[in-house]
Amino acid sequence: MQQYPQAGLAEDAFADVARAFEENFAAGEEVGAAVCVYHRGRPVVDLWAGWSDPDRADPWRAGTVGVLASPTKALVTAAFLHLWQEQGLDLDEPVAAHWPDFAANGKAAITPRMILSHRSGVVCLDHAPLSLAALRAHTPVAEALAAARPEWEPDTAHGYHATTYGHLLSELVRRRTGLTVGRYFARHLAGPLGLDAYIGLPAGSDAHLATMLESKAEALMAGADPGEVVELRDATTLTYRATIASMSQDPADPAVEDPSYGGLASAHALARLFAALVGEVDGIRLVGPDVTAELARPHSSGTCEVMLTPLTWGLGVQLADSAVFPADAGLKNSFGLSGANGVFTFADPERELAFGYVPNMGSAVMGSMDGRIRRLVEAVFRSVDRIL
Repeated sequence: MQQYPQAGLAEDAFADVARAFEENFAAGEEVGAAVCVYHRGRPVVDLWAGWSDPDRADPWRAGTVGVLASPTKALVTAAFLHLWQEQGLDLDEPVAAHWPDFAANGKAAITPRMILSHRSGVVCLDHAPLSLAALRAHTPVAEALAAARPEWEPDTAHGYHATTYGHLLSELVRRRTGLTVGRYFARHLAGPLGLDAYIGLPAGSDAHLATMLESKAEALMAGADPGEVVELRDATTLTYRATIASMSQDPADPAVEDPSYGGLASAHALARLFAALVGEVDGIRLVGPDVTAELARPHSSGTCEVMLTPLTWGLGVQLADSAVFPADAGLKNSFGLSGANGVFTFADPERELAFGYVPNMGSAVMGSMDGRIRRLVEAVFRSVDRIL
């Protein structure tokens, strides 16, 4: 077996998780990765191993951060829910009450709850595709969203807001606080909790960034043959328009806020963040039990209008049961987010459990749970259920 550096901790009760982590490396499925589990407000597994670069010269470190892809939305959701609680926001008040231009083109009745539950219909930016310049300025993205048309009557269906979700909520946060969601997250969540997590890397940061290796989904976005995924061959489909046609094709810049899929975090930061959504972590709980219960309540279910597969959503988080967040892996009572690049995070309020996993080897599957993740998640639930 190839040797690789490994460090961290795993309490005896969670030895199965350490074994699953090692098996992923032994099977040749990892270059570098980290996994962290919090139980009852403290870390019981915090492991990292392998290499942060494809040349296998730079070892993975305790605080190594990777690009999150879709789980970036977990950082945004946590920030928005924190603001909701702090300011007593009404999730059912129209967005246009604070962002008047947003009412254009049939969006006057859209509420924050519809955005959080992927029901607003505002899923496309193909009329003004994201670019690095637009992301850096923020304002052009907000203007494009204000000009957008819903792809279905708001609140009558749900579809994954792949590219628009973070930007919609960021503009709402900015209009309530003067801060973009990345700055709000840094000040009110990452700072107090001591998280290696960012929506836009601050100037002068010494964060250790992993080099992310291309996943199957990212290859498709870059123009690889989509095979039988017919919708990604046809530029007129909603799947194509809400993803490839709306995404930035510029090289990524970690210093630029991309709140839909460009966040950065360590596995420890993801687990610690989710632990603070379901309980206290070093005296800090981000939201109260009533907010946690509401975010974990099903708000949307059935076939997604964008991804064309069954998905269930709470407020900004995936719920079981779907191919990417399956109940049979133990996630029946959990909420979280899965990334097409292999990043995965969840919390189980009943078990006071939180989990974060960040690899740099891109996922070889699309639309289902990566085998590496399943081994880890199943091991976590086997371990915790023996304790309870």
